[in-house]
Amino acid sequence: MVDDTQLAESKSIHRATGKTFYYATKLLPERVRHATYVLYAFFRVADEVVDNPEGMSPDEQRRRLEEIREAALGREPTDDPVLSAFSELRESYDIPDEEVDVFIDAMCADIETSRYDTYEELETYMRGSASAVGVMMTLIMECDDPDTAIPHARTLGEAFQLTNFIRDVGEDIADRDRIYLPRETLDEHGADPADIEARRFTDEIGAAIEHELRRAEGLYREGVAGIQYLPRDCQLPVLTAAVLYADHHRLVRQRGYDTVTETPSLSTWRKLSLVARTRWHWFWSKDPETVFSKVSAVPSAADHRTERRPNEPAPTR
Repeated sequence: MVDDTQLAESKSIHRATGKTFYYATKLLPERVRHATYVLYAFFRVADEVVDNPEGMSPDEQRRRLEEIREAALGREPTDDPVLSAFSELRESYDIPDEEVDVFIDAMCADIETSRYDTYEELETYMRGSASAVGVMMTLIMECDDPDTAIPHARTLGEAFQLTNFIRDVGEDIADRDRIYLPRETLDEHGADPADIEARRFTDEIGAAIEHELRRAEGLYREGVAGIQYLPRDCQLPVLTAAVLYADHHRLVRQRGYDTVTETPSLSTWRKLSLVARTRWHWFWSKDPETVFSKVSAVPSAADHRTERRPNEPAPTR
């Protein structure tokens, strides 16, 4: 069993680094909430190796990630409270080793890969960095029909990740020299990566960001459709997380799609307001798709088609 020290450390990491998701996590039943603190802390421990290496060379980063992998899979002992807690959690909920491997592999990819030519390449990366997270979350919720729920969870995890990439274009290039907007999307809209590297916003970059934002919104609709397959006491928290993440799209649109010169963020008041509104509509409906359409910043599929510019193709996954 995860002890109080392990849980306290995991919760502290989650509260400090996952502020948007933390609001939704607090709504989870205790049986899932505590496990979620451990999961999120594990993700952050690995992510920090590549996002904040503190002078480590690429070889040292890879060695550290391999140490994390071995500890997480229970192959090597560790005195790290988060890694030991995650290893116990993995065994308790039968989390497949494959999900841990693809996640760590994605972290390793961040050491060497800073640009993506196609969305398919980016999607392969997100299979580890985001979809694996959705799978693990679904498993700790103990669904009656995981085979039906998990594909939607993968998609929702991908939507969250794509929102992060859209929101953090300027921050990613300034802090980590990474561009997650696919080169094919930039080329399609005549956007020059050099402008992103210089943190210089152009209308062409805005069009590319809008393209990926619309793609993400399609993923949200697909992911939210699967919330109904989660245990009833987990549906509202996951729905709330989707509403909170997707609300960044409202800010991106308000800024004319400029996330190059500044990173938009939700205020505490806005988060609390969205949590309250989501709960209010949930009280009356209990249908995830209906509530999401009423509260979130994501337009319905019909509105999405109406908003598209004349002759503009629909973004594909």
